[in-house]
Amino acid sequence: MRLTTKGRYAVTAMLDLALHGQQGPVSLADISERQAISLSYLEQLFAKLRRSNLVSSVRGPGGGYKLARELKDIHVAQVIDAVNESVDATRCGGQGDCHSGDICLTHHLWFDLSKQIHEFLSGISLLDLVVRNDVQEVAMRQDQRLCKSASAGIGSIIQASAID
Repeated sequence: MRLTTKGRYAVTAMLDLALHGQQGPVSLADISERQAISLSYLEQLFAKLRRSNLVSSVRGPGGGYKLARELKDIHVAQVIDAVNESVDATRCGGQGDCHSGDICLTHHLWFDLSKQIHEFLSGISLLDLVVRNDVQEVAMRQDQRLCKSASAGIGSIIQASAID
């Protein structure tokens, strides 16, 4: 079974947006910095998420992205599906041509597993993730790290100004 970077990053970015979007739109640059995901990659993902009506964009100063639905109404499987990703345990991409053009002995087993995984992810909303203590702890650690690096940057600017 394989979930590629595209699906993982889309879910991570949506969870970041869910955690930080209560105060207003969240910039992709902020998500990029917190999650160490390329800004250009996030732009591609969010274009797909917007087309699937999972996020909406806000233009202008203070703009960014916000969730287009309530946290309880956005499920992990929807996010993965929106970026054209699939969780597929078969070796043939579900096509059934895994054994010299025919179905292999275990095709139906892996196909059924793929369906179970999709159903499992369909049962997990962003709200389910946001309220988890482990998710809250990681988000707090990321925010603290970001604040420390920002204050270190300001400190070096002040120090450089004082020298001049």
